[in-house]
Amino acid sequence: MLDYAKIESKIDFPVIRERLSAHCSSPLGREQVEALSFQTDFTTIRLLVEQTREMKSALEDASLGFPRGEIHDVREALSRIRVEGLFMDEAELFALRKTLDFAAQLERFYANLDPLRFPLLQAQAGSLMPQGIIEIVVAIDRIIDKFGRLSDHASPALSQIRRNLQSAQASVGRVMDSILRQIQAEGLIDKDTAPTLREGRLVLPVPPAYKRKIGGIVHDESATGKTVFIEPQQVVEANNRIRELEGEERRERIRILTELADWLRPRTELILAGEQLLSWTDFVRAKARLAQELKALAPQLINEPLVDWHNARHPVLYLRFAAENKTVVPLTIRLQAPHQRILVISGPNAGGKSVCLKTVALLQYTLQCGLLVPLDENSRMGIFSRLMIDIGDEQSIADDLSTYSSHLRNMKSFICEADSHTLLLIDEFGTGTEPLIGGAIAESVLASLNQQQAFGVITTHYTNLKHFAEETEGIVNGAMLYDRGQLSPLFQLSIGQAGSSFAIEIARQIGLPDTIVQHAIDLVGEEHIDYDKHLQDIARDKRYWENKRQNIRLKEKQLEEKIAFYEQEIGALKAKKKEVMEQAKQEAADLLAKSNATIERTIREIKEAKAEKTRTRQARQRVEKMKEQVDTQKSKVERQKTKDGNQKPKNQNQKSQILHDFSDLKSLTTSANHSPLTPNPVINTIRQRKRSFERQLDLRGYRADEALEAFIAYLDDAIMVNAGEVTILHGTGTGAVKQVVRSYLQERNRQRRKRGEAEIIFHDGDPDRGGAGYTVIEL
Repeated sequence: MLDYAKIESKIDFPVIRERLSAHCSSPLGREQVEALSFQTDFTTIRLLVEQTREMKSALEDASLGFPRGEIHDVREALSRIRVEGLFMDEAELFALRKTLDFAAQLERFYANLDPLRFPLLQAQAGSLMPQGIIEIVVAIDRIIDKFGRLSDHASPALSQIRRNLQSAQASVGRVMDSILRQIQAEGLIDKDTAPTLREGRLVLPVPPAYKRKIGGIVHDESATGKTVFIEPQQVVEANNRIRELEGEERRERIRILTELADWLRPRTELILAGEQLLSWTDFVRAKARLAQELKALAPQLINEPLVDWHNARHPVLYLRFAAENKTVVPLTIRLQAPHQRILVISGPNAGGKSVCLKTVALLQYTLQCGLLVPLDENSRMGIFSRLMIDIGDEQSIADDLSTYSSHLRNMKSFICEADSHTLLLIDEFGTGTEPLIGGAIAESVLASLNQQQAFGVITTHYTNLKHFAEETEGIVNGAMLYDRGQLSPLFQLSIGQAGSSFAIEIARQIGLPDTIVQHAIDLVGEEHIDYDKHLQDIARDKRYWENKRQNIRLKEKQLEEKIAFYEQEIGALKAKKKEVMEQAKQEAADLLAKSNATIERTIREIKEAKAEKTRTRQARQRVEKMKEQVDTQKSKVERQKTKDGNQKPKNQNQKSQILHDFSDLKSLTTSANHSPLTPNPVINTIRQRKRSFERQLDLRGYRADEALEAFIAYLDDAIMVNAGEVTILHGTGTGAVKQVVRSYLQERNRQRRKRGEAEIIFHDGDPDRGGAGYTVIEL
């Protein structure tokens, strides 16, 4: 049986529970937060997540106007009135009234929601039984006023009693004022003395020396004994009447409240059911508010074990960093059967390995508790039947367990219980004992867990586990990236390669003597150091090529946009050409018909005029004019055909031919609302780099790894701009920079030979100008 309380404490889930509870507005919602638990049923998890997503959307849509109201816990008061003769007091009734009023508002809100957009929230409409709620609210409003006090109109008897009481109190007040002015005039009490209440009766504060000069009843004295409180004889009977009326008011109040309790008693189940749904609303609303605070959302849920996350953020770190105006480095990770189920993360201490592992644990646990999670919307999250965790020191004095023994006990549990629906999270795998044996046991355990088809994220420094992950199907290496130049972690996970611990570099950075560091290198052997160095080089090269690939993708996207634009222009031109040709043909046909009609009319007129010269000349002029129009139209059509023939592309590579005559069609494209063509940004970039390109790169003063990175970028630019010949100035010094430059060129030539390409020629410079201090490269 998994101890989920221990799991929660190790992955910081109590912080999430605490924040969630803070967003609740009632004890009812907070009770549901405490009852929140890890779920394994896919349908249940999807329902909980979708309810939260819908509530978040409803809260964020200002046009919906989510109702505002109060939710009070009146369960104890309702339980009390189950006993006949007992009742709820005014404060409890007022709290119940506000709670039921909020329930009625929610009922109307849910009923008006779009069922296509909010099916789960809209389904709550009718669940609160609004008619019964309204009746209860009306009954409470009859006896409780808007300030939560028993109304004067709760009953005719109460109204009369209160009028009599006010009259008696006013009468006593007038008499007391008269007595007070008299004894103040006699100097028995100070001018600023005022009547006060003692045991519900109006009395005067008097110095003890004058108490016998004022006839009446002494009710009390001050703690110091310097003041006694006297009820003057003139108001004793009036005060007695006030006490009698107060008793009558109290009895009438109890009668009214008891009568209402009798009416409410058969409706307590209805009220409790409404409160239960209100507590659900409070709880789901708190989950939605937490999602807003974390910028969390509902990922695509998959009913199988799967981790496919993009830019996932650790919720607790996000809350802490947000308060400090800092940003959490996001995590992108993929675990999927069969090839990549277990991720072995390596890298330097304080490089983010444990944070990465806890992010996976916390987000998966959070999702399976029905909460939204902070990651990108294109992420996919699967469901696991159990989470098994080995994080931190579990040394137990009571159980006589060492740290390593407790880890082994966990491993035993994992081996016995893990299956293909288990997510394992193991921090610093294998540590706590002699490294050689610890690494071997860890590798054996990892092999067993892999055979059981378990999923997992494991952090380690052991080299043998990195080799094992590289060679074993189902397991993949991951590295926490590190800036070798600044010797500082980047907190970024790179999957597909093992990470270096950077122990030698860190030791040098903190100032350990070189003799100590070198002795350590000698002890472990150059082979191990070289392996670690190769891991660092791979990480550096991978970052470089990832940046290059990203730039290429960007350029490809820009090219695709331009191609689409040009194709749209060509389509528009073709359509316009067709329209123009159709229009020209129609005009020619119309003109031809008109010409025929003119010729026929002319012939008829000549015949009718019997060759009369004047009319014959006019007829011929009309024919000549018509002939000119026909010739003009024919020339127009021929020019259009010629232009179309010149513009027609023969293949895709000739689409740019349109640019030659594009100015002729400017008015056409403008009328069709097309944007003017813009220059190709890739060509502009190359031209700009060519203008600013320097034919000499100075690498003096660089570290070897920094020099290599700068040289690779420079060489790519040189090839891009077709530089011809360039010079790399590296000096003589230790020769390390020269060595990495020449080694890189040799490796590049080896790859070129494989592809049948010409090699890059390089050699020392002119002896008169520095010789071996620089390298000449002929591209």
